[in-house]
Amino acid sequence: MPDRYEVATLEPRELQPGHHGRFIHSQHTTHVYWQIEAGAVLPAHSHPHEQIVNMLEGTYELVVDGETHVLEAGDVLVIPGGAVHGGGARTDCRILDVFSPVREEYR
Repeated sequence: MPDRYEVATLEPRELQPGHHGRFIHSQHTTHVYWQIEAGAVLPAHSHPHEQIVNMLEGTYELVVDGETHVLEAGDVLVIPGGAVHGGGARTDCRILDVFSPVREEYR
């Protein structure tokens, strides 16, 4: 039986200042629907999970292993597991991140 979610009804959590996420976990992936405030900063970090960044709205700058990527609506960036990455929102943003395997610490 499939699970069905209505994203707008999920309770958002602020994991980093200005980064509000709504979380869905499947057997193999974690999906995070982010609302990010302009000017919010994501400190450089890494994790073993592959991360697929899907830009829905706004402009977000990500630095991955020293390479800068300015992402806008419609852009997708695949970040390999273990890559050091961080950045910040140039504008208010909506982003869908997909992580594999599941981010257990986000449950």
